[in-house]
Amino acid sequence: MLLPSVVVALGLVGLLESADRFVGAAAATAYRAGMSIMLVGMTIVSIGTSAPEIVVSVMASLDGAPDLATGNALGSNIANIALVLGVTALVVPIPVRFTIVRRELPLLLGATGLAGYALADGSLDRLDAALLIALLVFSLWWLFRADEAEQEMADDIPGMALGKAIGWLVLTLAVMIASSRALVWGATELARTFGVSELVIGLTVVAIGTSLPELAACVASALKRHHDLAIGNVIGSNLFNMLAVLPVPALLAPGATDPAAAGRDFPVMLGLTLLLAALLLWQRRGRLGRWIGALLACTYALYLTWLGLSVAAGPL
Repeated sequence: MLLPSVVVALGLVGLLESADRFVGAAAATAYRAGMSIMLVGMTIVSIGTSAPEIVVSVMASLDGAPDLATGNALGSNIANIALVLGVTALVVPIPVRFTIVRRELPLLLGATGLAGYALADGSLDRLDAALLIALLVFSLWWLFRADEAEQEMADDIPGMALGKAIGWLVLTLAVMIASSRALVWGATELARTFGVSELVIGLTVVAIGTSLPELAACVASALKRHHDLAIGNVIGSNLFNMLAVLPVPALLAPGATDPAAAGRDFPVMLGLTLLLAALLLWQRRGRLGRWIGALLACTYALYLTWLGLSVAAGPL
């Protein structure tokens, strides 16, 4: 029990210490390379902070625990919307741009719908993986294509040369990934001590642990007034969770999934995604204020409570 607890603490410290420099390096890289801040949030930051989910899913699938990988993908999306965006909005209200609603939101809704289709029959196979990866390729192409017509400048960009910015980006990303992996390992060992199922571990301990980079990056981005980076990171991370993380168990360990994933947890993720869409449409020229942040954070607390009660009551 002592070693996992120490690893959890060290992982958390590493995440928090590296997040600020990571966001600054990402913004500087975007500026020096001529990319928009939104695009760097949707790609560089999103892929970088989704790397822990991908690493955990690969390892879980190879170790014969695909339900942990599935729970990681679903639970991370739930945590990103309700916990990450909720806490970020509580810290600093987030302005909403119409381009988010017009360009990125349809991709997220499409990815969520396709993930629901893949899970609906109670299994994940290589055809499901192929469909999800195909949409991932299209999404990346669409984002880069759309960005060509919308180059923008951002204020308060750190004064780094491109080489230095990329160096810091790689270094801090490596620290974030290593810290996340250490945190997840330690927390998973602690959770398994209490006999919790793989799906529940993925939905809670692993999902929260691997979502900490998103939380740290989004809060740091909001405090630096890089609001596009904060919202783009959440939407982009959820896209990659559905289109890059969920296909991992389908490719490496195809087969039946825990019925609770499709019957209990996917509907929660879908409901939160639709709620986010409604909030962005409603506030497309406004902002996500602190009351919205409180609503999302409370929703996450209610979900964890319901999940705990469901586990105590037994399988679906």
